[in-house]
Amino acid sequence: MRRTVTLSALAAVLAATAAGSALAVGSTSKPESPRTSAAEHARQQRGTLLDRVPERGVLRVCTTGDYRPFSHRDPKSGAYTGIDIKMAGDLAESLDAKPAFVPTTWAELVDDLAAGRCDVGMGGVSVTLARARKASFSEPYLTDGKTPIVRCEDKDRYRTLEDIDQPGVRVVVNPGGTNEEFARAHVKRATLTVHPDNTTIFDEIIAGRADVMMTDASETRYQSAIHPELCAVHPDEPFSFSEKAYALPRGDAQFKEYVDQWVHLATHDGTYEKYEDEWMKW
Repeated sequence: MRRTVTLSALAAVLAATAAGSALAVGSTSKPESPRTSAAEHARQQRGTLLDRVPERGVLRVCTTGDYRPFSHRDPKSGAYTGIDIKMAGDLAESLDAKPAFVPTTWAELVDDLAAGRCDVGMGGVSVTLARARKASFSEPYLTDGKTPIVRCEDKDRYRTLEDIDQPGVRVVVNPGGTNEEFARAHVKRATLTVHPDNTTIFDEIIAGRADVMMTDASETRYQSAIHPELCAVHPDEPFSFSEKAYALPRGDAQFKEYVDQWVHLATHDGTYEKYEDEWMKW
């Protein structure tokens, strides 16, 4: 009999404790209407930049600012100009946002994107398999390839890779991107110098401190247009094939689909051509 009473008392205590715990939990929870709870849940579930960019009103754009005609940062004012700067503004506007430019380098661009420091990488970014391991890419907007730019008196002297890769030839290249990768793969006998500032690298050729730079045909066309001393060598028949596109975070399929559609429209409705004309056609 005594054991029965003890068990009954223990059961009563446990029941009271459970009830008290339930009451305590209930008293500390903030009551919410079903509508508010559902809205909050939906907000938390939206992981795509297609939703987050319009919500914050800012599109964060990683760009090097050293690659005209695509992206140039004025060292005095800090203002950005270029074809892809205009395109960034157009993309941001389509998302009810404004662009905010995040400085980066060619060596760090896709790492900055993967780390979430920006939403998109823009500024003449070439698609490579190494970059594609860390970032997704939009539909391409330009076909390009590496070709030489030289002093005009040397335009018939450096037409092939064999012409360039000779002892005594001075090749200059900017660091961290596809230009350096291409130069290191093909320059074995010529002297290769890495010049740290891509905004002044063409002055090295003009001043006679270097003979050749191999870069994207689009850049050689632009630089030869603004520097009459320089000539682009066969830009319509470059040494290599590449495409330019916009770098996007991996795993955000909805944002990528949107940017792909935006690129497709911009390259067919005259938007990209209009911005390109401002820089590339005289």
